[in-house]
Amino acid sequence: MNSDVTLQKPIRSLEDAIDRCQTLGMRVSKQRRYILELLWQAQEHLSARDIYNRLNQLGKDIGHTSVYQNLEALSNNGVIECIERADGRLYGNISDPHSHVNCVDTQQIMDVHVQLPPDLLQQLEEQTGVKITHYTIDFYGYRQAETADPA
Repeated sequence: MNSDVTLQKPIRSLEDAIDRCQTLGMRVSKQRRYILELLWQAQEHLSARDIYNRLNQLGKDIGHTSVYQNLEALSNNGVIECIERADGRLYGNISDPHSHVNCVDTQQIMDVHVQLPPDLLQQLEEQTGVKITHYTIDFYGYRQAETADPA
């Protein structure tokens, strides 16, 4: 990933994502636009297959190879997020540093922005000798049941 991406303004909208593509000199083809629009509308992490299937269900003309190539280009340039999982890659619309809450039973991944207390960051820096510039945290858990299970 381009190290300069973290110094740029965060991508907070579809328009920001398109602007970032243009700033990077990436062509914003209709297929690339379809993918970006879908990720911003879905507001969830999707596999390449999910993206391909949803776009085709919407009547968008895009091939399997085109989906994979565009996802690779967009994620490599920091326009979208790519999460590596044991069962494959998932793509999301937020590319700046953020954390995730992983629901173990539904496999859903939720984006969250977590701010650690400054004194904790300072303590970590003192312990490691590393100046922390950004961080991500992965939380894991189960959805809380609406009612108690009598079993």
